[in-house]
Amino acid sequence: MKTNTTLHPSESNVQTAPVSKGSLWAGRIMSAFAALFLLMDGGMKLFKPPVVIQATVQLGYHESTIVGIGIALLASTFLYVIPRTSILGAILLTGYLGGAVASNVRAAAPLFNILFPVVFAALVWGGLWLRDQRLRQLLPL
Repeated sequence: MKTNTTLHPSESNVQTAPVSKGSLWAGRIMSAFAALFLLMDGGMKLFKPPVVIQATVQLGYHESTIVGIGIALLASTFLYVIPRTSILGAILLTGYLGGAVASNVRAAAPLFNILFPVVFAALVWGGLWLRDQRLRQLLPL
């Protein structure tokens, strides 16, 4: 009698060590810091205080785009904080943060403004890599 040896997509022949408690907590802290900042940023875009309007217009965007940008940021961040969809959220946040870098470069912003989204992208991916076994299998460093 022949048995079916086909693996389900969530199964793998690769054996990996479990994430250590230290790595897990470091990843959680990094991810939480990034997520809290991004949630605050997205929420501010929904309420549009004058500082947000001014910064967005200085980057060359019309005020009418702020709420849509905020919704995209909040949706991506919510996907990131849900463990099952965290990798999709990180990919979407990478696109969002890459757009922030491009906008700041185009507006000839100071270097700090250009590098700030890069730091948050590193926090997003670094925190996820430290706490998520699936990502460690995909990107073994």
